[in-house]
Parts: sequence; structure tokens; C-alpha cells
Amino acid sequence: MSRKTSGGKGMPSQRQLRVGELVRKSISECLTRGEVQDDLLQNHVISIPEVRVTPDMKLATAFVMPLGVPGIEKEIVDALNHHKKYLRGRLGRDLGMKHTPELRFRYDETFDEAARIDALLSSPKVVQDLQAKDDQTDDE
Repeated sequence: MSRKTSGGKGMPSQRQLRVGELVRKSISECLTRGEVQDDLLQNHVISIPEVRVTPDMKLATAFVMPLGVPGIEKEIVDALNHHKKYLRGRLGRDLGMKHTPELRFRYDETFDEAARIDALLSSPKVVQDLQAKDDQTDDE
């Protein structure tokens, strides 16, 4: 008898969420303590808002966001991908899993997308349309 996953297709299981959070915490602590010997990584504050783990637990994608200095996203992601072997070894010791997931680092575009949508909603055209709709509902 097969087990159904929680939430259906596309939704991460409880285990995926738990392992993702453990991976995120471990990498964050490693970067905070300055264990990775890289000047770029040691001289910048890096946030890891989310880690997504595949259902088979073989791959973990960490979304990273450098804080304070715009325009260095690619360099930070490249540096983290360069040191992913060390971070994976450190992760294996921290988590004690039978098989440690392979790491990938990607730039987190969530905040950029939110800012873009906010700017669109604040544009004069959209504000004008919203005011026109409010005027129509007040007349009724």
C-alpha cells in the first residue's frame, strides 16, 4: 500500500520542510561563525531565507540574499557554490543524516519581485483605476 504525500503534488512534505530548515540553520551558523575561508563571504552579511529539499533528500537548494551591498549577488552565489563541498561536509557532521544532500545556491529574487509588484500597485495608473472603482461603489 502506498502512502500519499501531504498536500499532493508540488507541496513539500513535513520531512522536506524539517530537513530544509535544519540545512538552512546549519549553513547560516557556519557563515556567521566565519568558518568558510573566503574574504567575500566573511566581509558581507548573507541571509538564507529558505532551503528547498527534493523529495528524495538528495538535493538541497539554498536561496541566498546578500544584505547591504547591491550588485554583488552573482559573486556571492558563485563563492558559495565554490565552497559547497566544504559546506556539505560540515552539514553532514551537523545533521548526522545517512546521506547528506548535495547543495546548490541560488539568488533569492522574492524581495525583488515583491518590490516590483509594490511599485506597480503604487503607479499612478493603478491608483487612478482603484479610485475610479471606489467612486463607482460609493455611487451605488
